[in-house]
Amino acid sequence: MQTDETSDIMRRYNQAFLEHDAAMLKAVIGPDCVMESIQPAPNGTRYEGHDACMAFWVAIIEDPVAYFDVEDTMVAGDRAVIRWRFNFGDGGSVRGVNLMRVRDGKIVEALGYAKSPGQAAPLPDVATS
Repeated sequence: MQTDETSDIMRRYNQAFLEHDAAMLKAVIGPDCVMESIQPAPNGTRYEGHDACMAFWVAIIEDPVAYFDVEDTMVAGDRAVIRWRFNFGDGGSVRGVNLMRVRDGKIVEALGYAKSPGQAAPLPDVATS
């Protein structure tokens, strides 16, 4: 079943970051993976192909003080959403989500979005109760 496979791939992907294990990550990234990082706003940076995606992720994995807290992972078919907090190691952090897609047992898409300080969007002023 696709959802079971996707769940397993997401578990291994998350574990690679939690354990700072680049070899574990390499095993779940597809040759045609496309990844968009959370910075610079508003569009992030696009990485295409296994090697480009791995180079970005390995830099994060090999940082000895930075780490992820996985807050939740939701899976539906070949897609998943990972909600996370990235801790910079100096006390700062950022929260975000990755929208993921799996094909043939490998991650082929990873689109990152984050909450970040900056200019507030011009949202309507609506009272909450």
